[in-house]
Amino acid sequence: MNCNVAVMLMHDYLDDDLPHDDVAELKLHIDGCESCRARLEQLERTEALTHKLMDSPIAMTPQQSAQLTDRIMSSLPVKRRRTGFASWIRRHPAVSVAAVFALVMFSSFLAMWQQDSDLTVRGADLAEVVIEGDTVTVPEGAHVQGDLTVENGKANVLGEVEGDVTVISGSLYQASTAHISGEVKQIDQALDWFWYKVTHSISSLAY
Repeated sequence: MNCNVAVMLMHDYLDDDLPHDDVAELKLHIDGCESCRARLEQLERTEALTHKLMDSPIAMTPQQSAQLTDRIMSSLPVKRRRTGFASWIRRHPAVSVAAVFALVMFSSFLAMWQQDSDLTVRGADLAEVVIEGDTVTVPEGAHVQGDLTVENGKANVLGEVEGDVTVISGSLYQASTAHISGEVKQIDQALDWFWYKVTHSISSLAY
């Protein structure tokens, strides 16, 4: 097993969707590959943080909520014309808590965007997909069922993809023989990437 295949299987492993034989082969590779072992540990920490933020409700006493609101308001510049808005926030402390939570989430995702540079390939049907270095190719005549996502790499679509093709921080080439039945998305900005991750996480929880 090479490193590109190992990285691809890590996501299914963390989702408990990887067959037993593949789990054994992946663990054997990770035991002998320091780079992949570090990559898996990073993914495990990221997933644990995401689950913690999503699964753990923010429980605050009225006094804690009021103190948090006071800290937020004291950091804002004092301007008379904003008194009405400030008063509204003081009457709605939950909004302030939600805003801080959203800011923390965005900062975390932004840090992940800046640090994540390894090739990642996701899809339900990757049997005919060829991975060479940072290039992911759907060969001419190949037929891929379902969505295909390529992150931090080049996607060359020469055959058919029965689903969406999403390229994150990479490039996409479609040959004249290519056929993509779904949407083609290229994500190169941090805000677009943040929104994609949020909607992808919500979709995964829903299904």
